[in-house]
Amino acid sequence: MTKREFLDKLKKALANDLSGNVIRDNVDYYNDYITEEVRKGRKESEVIEELGDPWAIAKNIITSEEIKGNTGETYDSYEPERQRSRTYEQGYDEESGHRGVHVFGLDTWWKKLVLLLGIIGVIVLVVAVIGGIISILAPIFVPLLILCLILKLVKGFRR
Repeated sequence: MTKREFLDKLKKALANDLSGNVIRDNVDYYNDYITEEVRKGRKESEVIEELGDPWAIAKNIITSEEIKGNTGETYDSYEPERQRSRTYEQGYDEESGHRGVHVFGLDTWWKKLVLLLGIIGVIVLVVAVIGGIISILAPIFVPLLILCLILKLVKGFRR
């Protein structure tokens, strides 16, 4: 894979979830990184192979940006070994068998839409349940209410 192919795949993978500035910053970073490593005498294909799959890198960047959106941190750099290690440690603890905590952010339009539809669904469900209860109890309580009113009126005339 060439540098251009790597950067195009990375850009395409980031395009659905991140803004243009964030995409540009990350693509520029990897472009500069590959160029710098080639300047040091390494082969372009070797550097790209070491970086790994651009889709996996994009997934890490997107996850990092989602977390950042909640904490206000900034994305500084990519460190392949440390990044992979940290992701593994957060994802699954082999000794205890527990998975790490996953934070859901509302940074994309579809997540906001799902939240809004969920809230509307809960409201509709509550109204439907209350309406069902009223429709079941109305045939009992309406006659009782009318009977109580008639009894009060009759008692009022006797005094």
